[in-house]
Amino acid sequence: MKQILMIGTGGTIASEMTEAGLVPGMSGAEFLQYIPSVEKLCQVDCLQVCNIDSTNMTPSHWLAIAQAVETHYETYDGFVICHGTDTLAYTAAALSYLIQDSPKPIVLTGSQKPIHMDITDSKTNLLDSFTVACDGRLPGVTVVFGGAVILGTRARKTYSKSFGAFSSINYPVLGVVQEGRLVPYILPPAGPAPRFFHTLNQRVSLVKLIPGLSPAYLAFALAESDGVLVESFGVGGVPAGDQGQFYDLIRQAVDQGKIVVVTTQVQNEGSDLAVYNVGHRLKRDLGVLESYDMTIEAAVAKLMWALAQTRDSRAVAALFYTPVAQDILSRPE
Repeated sequence: MKQILMIGTGGTIASEMTEAGLVPGMSGAEFLQYIPSVEKLCQVDCLQVCNIDSTNMTPSHWLAIAQAVETHYETYDGFVICHGTDTLAYTAAALSYLIQDSPKPIVLTGSQKPIHMDITDSKTNLLDSFTVACDGRLPGVTVVFGGAVILGTRARKTYSKSFGAFSSINYPVLGVVQEGRLVPYILPPAGPAPRFFHTLNQRVSLVKLIPGLSPAYLAFALAESDGVLVESFGVGGVPAGDQGQFYDLIRQAVDQGKIVVVTTQVQNEGSDLAVYNVGHRLKRDLGVLESYDMTIEAAVAKLMWALAQTRDSRAVAALFYTPVAQDILSRPE
């Protein structure tokens, strides 16, 4: 039988009701008792990295999860990571950069309802995740939720309460799990061995534009960060284009060696700074990067990863635009 390591981090799936709301408290070994049929699939060992609400997830936790996978990589055939849903997409993206080219499945899952409830999606999601981890045809980091298998760099939580909480953004789902069987649609490539990375630059921030936003918000983020993502409107740009204060702030930051990435609030189809005057010169004259069809979660995690590898602006740009786990399809040549 396949040997699978289940890594617990907390989240709704492990939560218990208290007077102050749901709080993670159960260990992986405890809620495995709710899915005894997993014994027919594989042999499971459990490792608890943390037991937190995923709102409290940080890059330090991402590094700890990646380290746990690396430490036990040779011992197991696959990994199932139980995680809270609210920041699961960020963790999936981060692990996609921290663990690259893995020939073994690294599956993240969770639930919208705790496992001890009568009506819950947790048991199905867990069993589906073990099915994918045991199958082995979908290597690397994936999210298994609501019957869908989603690439780790393409997952996003798009429903706050429904059981089908996650969608694959700008990329098809890799497959589905039906009646306990994996039906793969796309087989992602994998290397002969994984490449592990051990650092992230946490001095990355995200500024979401709203109409009338004071440039002081961007000024503060640029002062406090090595890299800033500007979540702009439509295909991308900043208010007043190259005649405004936003442009001047970005120019000064780029001159100081900081990295600025323009992304979009629109979920599908991505950015294109060349379309409008408000974005055109940002890229042509300032060397601002853009996320194209990447998710916000992937762009944030990738910038943290790239800035941890180098502080040279051109090298960061090369890393950011080099595809990792199909995270970017539309990019400059």
